Amino acid sequence: MFRVSSTDEPSRTTITIDGQLSGESIRAVEICCDQAISKGKPVQFFLRDVSAVDQCGHALLCRLAARGVRLLARGVYTSYLVRALDPAGAVSVTLPPSGEA
Repeated sequence: MFRVSSTDEPSRTTITIDGQLSGESIRAVEICCDQAISKGKPVQFFLRDVSAVDQCGHALLCRLAARGVRLLARGVYTSYLVRALDPAGAVSVTLPPSGEA
């Protein structure tokens, strides 16, 4: 399963990824990111429930970080990956377990 969603807010656009950032999904994500960046607002890229990132996915994250996209992650694996790509700007997001607000 793979899902990409985009949320426009007045001050920024957030792109959220669930599933695996690999293979054929890379092109869809890149198109979504390019569209968000073209709007001129800051862009956040949130790896919410990502279970795997292949070499192409890693390369995409590097390109996005180089373009000024803020990388966010939830989970041990993706938080580590994001911190390794952009130690100064990366943020790990900690959310309560399901059922807790």
